[in-house]
Amino acid sequence: MEHTISGVGVIDKAAAVLSAVEAGPVGLAGLVERTGFSRATAHRLASALEVHGLLRRDGDGRFALGSRLLAMGQAAAREWPIAEAAGSALARLRDVTGESAQLYVRDGTNRVCVASLESPHGLRTIVATGASLPLEQGSGGRVLSGEIRPEGYIVSVGEREAGVASVSAPIVSQDVVVAAVSVSGPIERLSRDPGPAFGPPVVEAAAAIVAAAGLER
Repeated sequence: MEHTISGVGVIDKAAAVLSAVEAGPVGLAGLVERTGFSRATAHRLASALEVHGLLRRDGDGRFALGSRLLAMGQAAAREWPIAEAAGSALARLRDVTGESAQLYVRDGTNRVCVASLESPHGLRTIVATGASLPLEQGSGGRVLSGEIRPEGYIVSVGEREAGVASVSAPIVSQDVVVAAVSVSGPIERLSRDPGPAFGPPVVEAAAAIVAAAGLER
């Protein structure tokens, strides 16, 4: 896997381990495969991150993201005022559609989820607050990349994750896209053409967030 290089070797390697585990719980052999590090290096870094609560072991002994990251992600999200302002609009979007709703902002070449509400359905999309996802995949990423559609929203079907569809709309202030609001869920409920049903409530949520956050149009 490709590693981001800052010039501080141990930080870069620790970040690579966290990124590898972000893809899902993994044993030591899998961690070696994902990072390209030696077994000794991967074990040393993962064990150190575990001590600091950034990683943990699941029931099968695999490395998984630790609870401290959850707390840090929530703390980081609170530093984005728009996330707090979006609360009511996201709740309404979830309740109206019955699907999970998220708010994303751009962070370099990624998008970060700064607010997330889960669908009440047992089978649902789960995007944790603080999760970092690629810009080039999914409707939210495409919105934040500047893609514009006349309908006011963008649709993604099985693009970032097989079996998942999403619809996203831009939150715009002074002609700049500052965030993206999304609704996502299994294709079997959203269908392979979710725009007509889910696009209007997502666009409505975007407008509500602009108003609630006091953003200038």
